[in-house]
Amino acid sequence: MRNSSLFRSGLTVAAASALPLFAAAVPATAQSGISVSTTGSTVSVTTSACTRSNGSWGTASLLNSRQSNFSQGRRVSLTGTEALQSAAWSDVSAGTFTVIVICSDGTRAGTQAVIVSPTARPTISATTSPSPSRGVMGGMGGGSRDYGTLTMVGGGVLVGAGVGGAVWFLRRRSSRPGHL
Repeated sequence: MRNSSLFRSGLTVAAASALPLFAAAVPATAQSGISVSTTGSTVSVTTSACTRSNGSWGTASLLNSRQSNFSQGRRVSLTGTEALQSAAWSDVSAGTFTVIVICSDGTRAGTQAVIVSPTARPTISATTSPSPSRGVMGGMGGGSRDYGTLTMVGGGVLVGAGVGGAVWFLRRRSSRPGHL
């Protein structure tokens, strides 16, 4: 009975450690049709969601925390190709901003919050939101980082190996007479 419960708990732990492997193997679907990045005091946005209409791809707007709608921000026209459109703002002061992209046909490609830091090192925000973007922004102090599929798979393999080693050690120890 004792060995079967140890075996069942070992299987449960092994299944739980394998879960990150499956989650990392499936690509995540984007919540926003735009990608925003910062380099120093320059903010740039890219999208592939817009189509050219009336000679224009659309418009992107950069809103600060006091601005609430698209027309209040610093607006620039999107440029690019069928595959990728982009816009950029330079000399952006440090702070939290919202980038909104509206395609020329009037559809919203996406909304994303971005933090411009006073340092010159590049910062990429991982906060995307199709809903109002002025909500809770916890964890933005460097606590968000995309490690990639290979790193997640490697970590999952290490966790699985550790669990397997622990199960092997406990089974071996319990099979010797006179030991608990």
